Amino acid sequence: MNQHDLGYTKLFSHPRMIQDLVAGFIQEEWVAGLDFSTLEKVNPVYVTDDFRKRIDDLVWKIRWQGTDRWLLIYLILEPQSTMDALMALRHALYELLLYQDLLQSGIIPAGQKFPPVAPIVLYNGKDRWTAARDVSDLIEESPPGLEAYRPHMRYLLVDEHRYQHSDLVSMQNAVAALFRLEKSRSVADVRQVVRELILWLQDPQQQTLRRTFANWLSRILLPRLSKKNSAIPESIPEMNELEEVHAMLAETAEGWTREWKQEGLQQGLQQGRQQGRQEGRQEEASKILLRQLTRRFGDLSAGVREKINAAGLDDLELWSDRVLDAHSLADVLGHLPVDLH
Repeated sequence: MNQHDLGYTKLFSHPRMIQDLVAGFIQEEWVAGLDFSTLEKVNPVYVTDDFRKRIDDLVWKIRWQGTDRWLLIYLILEPQSTMDALMALRHALYELLLYQDLLQSGIIPAGQKFPPVAPIVLYNGKDRWTAARDVSDLIEESPPGLEAYRPHMRYLLVDEHRYQHSDLVSMQNAVAALFRLEKSRSVADVRQVVRELILWLQDPQQQTLRRTFANWLSRILLPRLSKKNSAIPESIPEMNELEEVHAMLAETAEGWTREWKQEGLQQGLQQGRQQGRQEGRQEEASKILLRQLTRRFGDLSAGVREKINAAGLDDLELWSDRVLDAHSLADVLGHLPVDLH
């Protein structure tokens, strides 16, 4: 498991993240009947090593409001990975193994019905998710009479990249904040989300989640962004508090702004010097041309003087070249809409 996947696993090991994921992103009627105060992590033994590696610490149980009945939630994370065309088959296998484990461990006594399971696949890969959502879709059409035996096991998909920024901003939701951080491209974007997380996670019960977010930001997200954004330093210390992250980002933004302003000032001074030299040459050229025209053709009208003083350096040099062979002001200046006399 890479660092990014491990970071997601740690984040979704917090009940607040599971609550915000289900309540904020699963738009189904049964969600309203859940009592999120009863969220509890399940630590199954698991039958296979593969099953243990895939969803360890990501199995939760939650009661229906006003009852002692449970719903099991298990989360399959597919962060920054290639879309799995056989996810429906994997999901079906995991769910059946979970039931088997509950039975073998004695959590579900023999003869008692299994609790329902809400399987959620959280995906943040770049490609749009097009894989089958139900294991039945992976099976060829059945001849008449066999359709009744076709297995149906479906999973819920949360495709992170299909949510618009405006939709995520409108949600006071820690998972929406995570998605916004993943989409961030600037220091300002990250600072804004961190500021909101500090406000949303003030409850002392959320201290561990705040620390996990701070670790994930300093160890995973910000180093990744630094490769694309020069405003973010490449070397970022590990931080345990969101306030530390916010302060570091504020200092980074301030230093970058000072650097930007200094570069802008230096560039402005250089451009000013170049412009000053250009204006000086232009002024000198207009004075020389005015003297030449006065000596050759006598006093000049105000319109001619105004036109020469407003002319660019290229025109002034061209007109100066024409003075020697010109028989009139018109030969020098061309047919200009000014009074030449």
